[in-house]
Amino acid sequence: MSGPAVVECRRLRKGYDEVLAVDDVDLDVTHGELLALLGPSGCGKTTTLRLIAGFEHPDAGSITLDGRSVAGNGAFVSPEQRKVGVVFQEYALFPHLDVARNVGYGVRDRATREARVAEMLDLVGLAPMSERLPHELSGGQQQRVALARALAPSPSLVLLDEPFSDLDASMRGQVRDEVRQILREAHATAVVVTHDQEEALSIADRIAVMNDGRILQVDTPSELYANPADRFVATFVGDADLIRGEADDDVAVTAIGRLPLAAAVDGGPIEVVVRPEQVRLRLDGAGEGVVRDLVYFGHDQLVAVDLADGSRIRSRMGPGRAFEPGDRVSITVSGAALAFPSAQVRLT
Repeated sequence: MSGPAVVECRRLRKGYDEVLAVDDVDLDVTHGELLALLGPSGCGKTTTLRLIAGFEHPDAGSITLDGRSVAGNGAFVSPEQRKVGVVFQEYALFPHLDVARNVGYGVRDRATREARVAEMLDLVGLAPMSERLPHELSGGQQQRVALARALAPSPSLVLLDEPFSDLDASMRGQVRDEVRQILREAHATAVVVTHDQEEALSIADRIAVMNDGRILQVDTPSELYANPADRFVATFVGDADLIRGEADDDVAVTAIGRLPLAAAVDGGPIEVVVRPEQVRLRLDGAGEGVVRDLVYFGHDQLVAVDLADGSRIRSRMGPGRAFEPGDRVSITVSGAALAFPSAQVRLT
């Protein structure tokens, strides 16, 4: 997605005592874009969000919002002056105010407040519930009220901090789709913080993957999945297994045979990234793998197979084919695989 940048972070740093939470972060978010900050707990994503919102002062670096410097280079603009809407993890609705008054809380212009509240409630589908108190709403409805309140003052940017983590699994997918649609209809620019890779892949236009305070890769969901920049990104974004091997130009020699590589790798020890959907299994008494475990999901199943060299590979299959632990299977891998030199691999 191209266009003018609403957010520009340059060499952003923030530490707490001995911990460097955000380390030299560069990040752009363009107008109308929904960007996900994705990473494990403690990687620095929420601190980055708080720096953009103005809840924290950076130790170094700068932040520009809509062309205006709000942090760094001698400037610091308070949160309420940044034109940023925030949806907190726990929603932070005022329990004594009804839905309409919660949504209108941040609208300063009294002359337009009622009309703006009505517009936002219509956008999130809660107009019939305008007089209800927060405790009278479901979790998904509270989420939509929080989003309507963030959008009501017409912010330049909306920040959402783990917005779906308090919802049960049965509601999460539905509410996620609703929030994405609401942001689209509002033509909002938004940053969503999440540790859930499925959530990031399904909601975002682009994803910034963070670990140890650094951004490792920023890309579209499809590009991130197909062409991860390093081993961490490959294994964190989507399911992936690593198989030891030796590089032979554009082929990897492994315990399951010679696998074509998407790009040539210098000779020597490598680890090959294999996605479960690439792996096909066939019952074969002389096969190179032994079925270790099966996890059934209804629409598909994940079959784990032990290899002779001690590594393990998984196959994602339809629900119809039955394997049992102990079955010996032959393994084929479809398509080209990615590989990283073993020297750059570390266990996480």
